[in-house]
Amino acid sequence: MATHEVTNQVPPLSGHDVAADPALLSWVDNPELHELGRLAGSEEWQERGRLANTYPPVLRTHDRYGNRIDEVEFHPAWHDLMNVAVSHGLHAYVDGEHLDRAAKFYVWSQVEAGHGCPISMTYAAVPALRTTPELAEIYEPLLTIRDYDFGLRAPLTKRGLIAGMSMTEKQGGSDVRTNTTVAKPVDDGYVLTGHKWFTSAPMSDMFLTLAQAPGGLTCFLVPRVLPDGTRNRFFLQRLKDKLGNRSNASAEVEYDEAFAWRVGDEGRGVRTIIEMVNTTRLDCVLGSAAGMRAGLRQAAHHAAHRKAFGRYLIDQPAMRNVLADLAVESEAATTAAMWLAENRPRLGLAVTKYWVCKRGPVHAAEALECLGGNGYIEDSGMPRLFRESPLMSIWEGSGNVAALDVLRAMKKEPESVQEFLAAVTGVDPRIDDALNDLGTALSDVDESQARRVVERMALILQGALLVRHGHPAVADAFVASRLGGDWGHAFGTLPRSTDFAAIIDRAVPKVG
Repeated sequence: MATHEVTNQVPPLSGHDVAADPALLSWVDNPELHELGRLAGSEEWQERGRLANTYPPVLRTHDRYGNRIDEVEFHPAWHDLMNVAVSHGLHAYVDGEHLDRAAKFYVWSQVEAGHGCPISMTYAAVPALRTTPELAEIYEPLLTIRDYDFGLRAPLTKRGLIAGMSMTEKQGGSDVRTNTTVAKPVDDGYVLTGHKWFTSAPMSDMFLTLAQAPGGLTCFLVPRVLPDGTRNRFFLQRLKDKLGNRSNASAEVEYDEAFAWRVGDEGRGVRTIIEMVNTTRLDCVLGSAAGMRAGLRQAAHHAAHRKAFGRYLIDQPAMRNVLADLAVESEAATTAAMWLAENRPRLGLAVTKYWVCKRGPVHAAEALECLGGNGYIEDSGMPRLFRESPLMSIWEGSGNVAALDVLRAMKKEPESVQEFLAAVTGVDPRIDDALNDLGTALSDVDESQARRVVERMALILQGALLVRHGHPAVADAFVASRLGGDWGHAFGTLPRSTDFAAIIDRAVPKVG
């Protein structure tokens, strides 16, 4: 017996083009991007993203007969997501295509973030492999081809390959120089023995890893299956039970004389692997920016359809300030991410990785709150977004690591400071004032003040990029609030002078 009629509930957000993002389209606008955007905005692919997280991967260490197999079983939705990503080249490191690829990664990450991990790792593996041309010649074509071919088989018998990363150990985390995994030379390569604490995407075909060779810490390429078709001695101990990123598998791995090829020179492991780390840091920024845009879109859609106290939420002044503030933060992150993808500055990447990834969880929490109690329910998708948001700040160097990396870069590469200044000077008088306030910090920073200085550098960079490339209303609101000090401590505290209508109009998704 019906006791009530359902009213004032927000319709599902589907049937839109995720790529219809003004901040993104000022950088990249092409048919393939919109094709991907329409898929990402469809009910069908949103459901696949939900299924991949509802049914997380399962480790199968042995088959029914007791044979060791060390395989990871995924829901079919995971493979569907991976297939779309690979077929659109999101995994492919191709010279001259980094900005287009970044735009597609940003759009497709919004349908489901977890599978972006192996996609990003595969993309980042190529620049590291290029330090050893004989390996790059063999494997780069298979790591960049748009063909997803899941399953453990000899690498050269597959249509395409996926790469993972296996760096950290129990005693070290980011301090990889303390790694204890040992690499012993053999006739045609090395054999590795040790325990890896976090191995990203353990179902991948090959992994870049670090181990102590006779000449010091060295980078290696470890195949899951050897060229002759036998399994490498690469044993999965358990899958991590993670806060977010649940659709993706992360594992502890034992190398028991696992065969590997050396990548780069012995003793140059950190220098070699930094090529991969810098590339994945870009994807951390892209992933955080994508999460912000997804949260903003849900918040704006909800506010446009939900009434309270006789008016739609989007028409109420307090909510308009919140939505505009979330939009400003989102557009600043997107603009910085696209600029980094196009220019790839070492210092700017480290600065932006620190700050944008730090802002992700705060932004996700505020976007969730815009939905009220409905946002706290799994069906809304907002809890998944919130759980995912801290990952990018932890991955590839947590906050302190990223901030201290900025300090090291400024000391070792003084020219990087000049490049940074050239990107931000003379853009807006208020930005020049902020640079003057920063004073001598750029040349002499105490480590205890690293976060403070890097945060300011990031805000100055974002402000300058918005003035140059963004919408005037967004740029003015960002500079006035984040740099001019006309702002509170929470979202929703933009100044009265803000052009709320212009900013919010860019945030509300166009459905249908």
